Amino acid sequence: MRIDFVTLFPEMLAGALGHSILGRAAASGAVGFGWSNPRDFAYDRHRKVDDTPFGGEPGMLIKAEPVALALEALQPDYEAAIILTDPAGEPFTQMAASELAGRKHLVFLCGHYEGFDHRVKTQLATHAFSIGDYVLTNGELPALVMADAVVRLLPGVLGNEGSLAADSHSDGLLSAPNFTRPETWRGEVVPEVLTRGNHRAIAAWRREQALRATIENRPDLLARAKLEKGDLDVLSS
Repeated sequence: MRIDFVTLFPEMLAGALGHSILGRAAASGAVGFGWSNPRDFAYDRHRKVDDTPFGGEPGMLIKAEPVALALEALQPDYEAAIILTDPAGEPFTQMAASELAGRKHLVFLCGHYEGFDHRVKTQLATHAFSIGDYVLTNGELPALVMADAVVRLLPGVLGNEGSLAADSHSDGLLSAPNFTRPETWRGEVVPEVLTRGNHRAIAAWRREQALRATIENRPDLLARAKLEKGDLDVLSS
């Protein structure tokens, strides 16, 4: 997979992309990273990429033309996903990450100031995603969050791919709590069922805990979760 970023601040990305899972994925060849800076395609000697909005709104907008030229320099084909980081976009979910993980080329358009000229969204982007109901000062941070969520789904990236199935949101539910040694820490003891080696009982406990965590913390997820036989008994108890 190739993941590129159209960004005014590539130095914000360089460090994060070279470490942890993202760095190891790049080193293994599972993914390649790159970027293109709209300032390199500005026409004036000051490399100005922003201007005031029509209609008298406050702040500055990134102009469409330097973004389009920066994007074209990355040579995305018609199958590439061009992703706008946008607080007004649809919520980014695990399902969206899974869909993007099937693509060969992703390009994130990272906004600043008051965002982009709206024509960047209507003419260049194939997707517009928000990572939450809040506003950040830049689009590099949400782009990195989404890139991380996608890259960890690529074959061979995680050391234990079985852990993907246990992740929160993998089946629409939050994950059950996890524990490691020591068995007792500051007076709190690991649930006994996890220490007895009865895998069927452990699976049933984890399912019940996942359901309870979801209904207590994110009941909205249940509407699209993959519920199993017996789950309703837990939910109604």
